[in-house]
Amino acid sequence: MLKHLKPLVADAVFAAVAVVFGLACSAAPAQPVPKILTIKRPLETAKLKPSTLVGYQIALQKCGICHSADYISQQPPAMTSAQWTAEVRKMEHAYAAPLSDADVTQIGEYLAVTYGGAKPSGLNIASTPNSVPAPTAALAANTAVNVQALLASNACLGCHAIAQKIVGPAYHDVALKYKGDAQAQAKLEASIRAGGSGKWGTVPMPAFAALSPPELKARAAFVLGQ
Repeated sequence: MLKHLKPLVADAVFAAVAVVFGLACSAAPAQPVPKILTIKRPLETAKLKPSTLVGYQIALQKCGICHSADYISQQPPAMTSAQWTAEVRKMEHAYAAPLSDADVTQIGEYLAVTYGGAKPSGLNIASTPNSVPAPTAALAANTAVNVQALLASNACLGCHAIAQKIVGPAYHDVALKYKGDAQAQAKLEASIRAGGSGKWGTVPMPAFAALSPPELKARAAFVLGQ
């Protein structure tokens, strides 16, 4: 008789344990879903040091495409003109920065003089801060502007696309924002010239103060036509 009862008792004990374990599991609190961390970039406040050298204007226009001015100010102050120029040339060759050989030389001298204490060579054409450098200003007002070449030479399509957001908004979205605005052309030209952030997010767009009036007009008109 006991032999027959032992399996029954064992089964009952196993069933009881299973019920208790099931109740314990069902009563356990649900694990909270982990929150996805979001990182908000601080607004860009650092600015390049002003200079009368042409390289300053080129740096404003092209270095800010990829770099914060903080990146430049954090470099060793003892860097020579040759070292600064080599760093700029690396951006051209290794990272396909939209720089000509003349740009590299002029930016290198500006950085060496302004951040490294080097003496100006006197080879670069001087200009007043925030003015248009001589090579760009020489563009005749009635000369047709090749917009595609303009976009390529300033790396515009590295941050913008026609129909989709990359770093900055799609040109089509910009055109929609200004649709019906009689001042759209002037507003967009001013935004391109001054750069900044806040209209489309916190990522700043560099200033393109070195563009000539015809280039600004052509670039803004191209965007508004998308």
